[in-house]
Amino acid sequence: MKSIWKGAISFGLVSIPVQLYSATEERGVSFRQVHAADGGRIRYRRFCELEDREVQYAEITRAYETEDGELVVLTPEDLAELPLPSKKIIDVVGFEEVGYFDPIQFSRAYYVKAADAAAAKPYVLLREALKRSGRVAVVKVALRNREAPALVRVLAEEDVLVLHTMLWPDEVRSAQAVAPDEKVTVRRQELDMVDSLMDALGGYDPEEFTDEYREAVEALVASKEGIAPLPKEAAAGEERGQVIDLMSALEASVQAAKDKRGGTAAPRKKAAAKKATGKKTAAKKATGKTAGTKKAAAKKTGTAGKKTAAKKTAKKTTKKPGKAA
Repeated sequence: MKSIWKGAISFGLVSIPVQLYSATEERGVSFRQVHAADGGRIRYRRFCELEDREVQYAEITRAYETEDGELVVLTPEDLAELPLPSKKIIDVVGFEEVGYFDPIQFSRAYYVKAADAAAAKPYVLLREALKRSGRVAVVKVALRNREAPALVRVLAEEDVLVLHTMLWPDEVRSAQAVAPDEKVTVRRQELDMVDSLMDALGGYDPEEFTDEYREAVEALVASKEGIAPLPKEAAAGEERGQVIDLMSALEASVQAAKDKRGGTAAPRKKAAAKKATGKKTAAKKATGKTAGTKKAAAKKTGTAGKKTAAKKTAKKTTKKPGKAA
């Protein structure tokens, strides 16, 4: 793997030289655009609309478009000289319990590696402190032309630190008007039946999941090349329409799940360690807060903590999510 960022994690007076590596990659199906008439590849050329000619990549730079449509040209030198401490420093501004942040806020994940032998000791010290406390470090970092809040946590299976970049609050769309407007009453028997269905279905087993879309496309391509015939479509099951009798549908679902597993419900997995749940009281969950705001201040105000003017570089703040509905 090739590192995508080099810098240091700073908390208090401790500095840890580190490198970041992309932790994930997508392996879905990709297509090329072609001319429908003859299959010729479609290619795009970089074209200057003022000079009416094709330009080379070396001639291209960036520009920022203002609200009135004006393009302000920015050179690589301009961007490199931005007074942004987070370009090379991952500044730890606080700590929170594991599980405090809602996954909807997460963007990308990166493995954090100690840059050299001298960095190993403080790296392990931070890792073990986070493991023992059951917390994550709340940080701010600039990666790939973007500054964002982030958290650093321990990936227990690999015993390594992982950095998750997060979205700014104004980048998470409101869920207002998504939940049903109608007043619905759920009976205890229905909840019990759903509990039974969850037990029958069991937990997550990655071995049971396959990318059926990818497999179908690969089979289609093979058939087009004459390598193998296109598999016949599996017999369609009973069409799923609107559920009239909810209890009957739940009972049938429970039985079907048990039959699939040999007539027994899936064994329940042990609950995760209490520290890993990141549970909080409702009052604390409802308290908005920036990543760099102290907890005491946030609790007293009961509103989203605001950063000082010295920290409003991007005029954005991070805040804790409200309690999930």
